[in-house]
Amino acid sequence: MKYLNGSMLVEYIKSRHQRQVDDLRINHKTVLKLAIIVTIDSPVTEIYMKLKERYAEDIGAKVEIFRTSIDEIEALVDSLNRNDLIHGIIIQLPLADISKTDQVVNLIDQNKDVDGLTHDSKFDPATPKAILWLLAGYNVDFLGKKILIIGNGKLVGAPLSKMLIDSEYDVTTVDESVKDLKTLTLESDIIITATGKPHLITSDMINPKTVIVDAGVASDNNKTVGDVDEAVYQRDDLVITPTKGGVGPLTVCALFDNLILAAKSLSN
Repeated sequence: MKYLNGSMLVEYIKSRHQRQVDDLRINHKTVLKLAIIVTIDSPVTEIYMKLKERYAEDIGAKVEIFRTSIDEIEALVDSLNRNDLIHGIIIQLPLADISKTDQVVNLIDQNKDVDGLTHDSKFDPATPKAILWLLAGYNVDFLGKKILIIGNGKLVGAPLSKMLIDSEYDVTTVDESVKDLKTLTLESDIIITATGKPHLITSDMINPKTVIVDAGVASDNNKTVGDVDEAVYQRDDLVITPTKGGVGPLTVCALFDNLILAAKSLSN
């Protein structure tokens, strides 16, 4: 078994980010700053925000968390859009009212949308960007390969599919309810799954030497799991993300990469 371990790539990227943040501070008098807007109290949300705060501290950037209600969020985003000391704004999802997700996300100035979720964002969404970094870091070649993306959500599947299709790769995108998913997985050289449905991908659905990126996140018996069944990890003929430390660590890196790009653009 060969693991696509994102944690192994983080330190290299982090050292580059440290140099870039130092350059912004010294040569542009800019202190890199991310605003996180949150509308719910959730242990999982708090963990995600702590990870971002820790990464920011490591590279010399700052994170400011704004806790607000749905009723007040529009005024808050407007204020942050106009604040020159804020270089990036993210909405920590889910919102207290998930039906307003698109409406709220699209309030963010496209120049500060470092999550890459607005309709006209200037940035690649963080998780798809992280997945491409991970595969490039382990020299996974897309040329001539059949790529299957399972999950067509706005955070991962849909933008990743667009990025790969724009690069003229052979991509099929489906959701977990597609008929005969097994036929599609057995025809694929690279499988990227992000549905949040535990045990969706079982061992009998995967050919030897298949490359598998599991970006799904779900809770199963009070344990955080991905889309790939545990039995798959008993095999030794696959290239796969580990159960921990695959895409996740690089997603935080990708977010701050976008933040640095935003700060450079705003400081010019």
